[in-house]
Amino acid sequence: MKSWEVIREALNCTDSPGAKAIGPKMGLSKSMVYKWTQPPKDERDSSAGAANPLDRVVELYELTKYRGLINWICQQADGFFVANPRIEPEDAQREALSHTQQLVTEFGDMLAEISRSVGNDGIISKPEAARIRKSWERLKGQAEQFVVGCERGQYGESAKHAG
Repeated sequence: MKSWEVIREALNCTDSPGAKAIGPKMGLSKSMVYKWTQPPKDERDSSAGAANPLDRVVELYELTKYRGLINWICQQADGFFVANPRIEPEDAQREALSHTQQLVTEFGDMLAEISRSVGNDGIISKPEAARIRKSWERLKGQAEQFVVGCERGQYGESAKHAG
């Protein structure tokens, strides 16, 4: 889906007050907000859409490669970002059991971090919470890698014969 299509959907969703209300709240004209819902300009069409905030954020990310930008946006929506894993060709034939064991190990590491945090004084401090978050992010990454491998058929009959 294109960024301008996402903005169009956002403006048309039931919870949206619409471009007429959003424009002034953002210090913009409603026509600018409407332009964000159109395909970007090209040489042939001077009436096409304008560079929208989503495209600009993507461009900023591509220039900096700083995932903190994406994480921050996700946090604003009470969520979190989990990157799709890169599965290297040499990992393609890894057995499901190996990945499952790795998931259990990561989960155990996270539980151990929680136990240490609570065990030392009965509370979880901000630095301890940051360490727990780090363990949780690693676990989510491992789980996502396993699920993507399942979806790609890495652990199926074809993977068995490919090795």
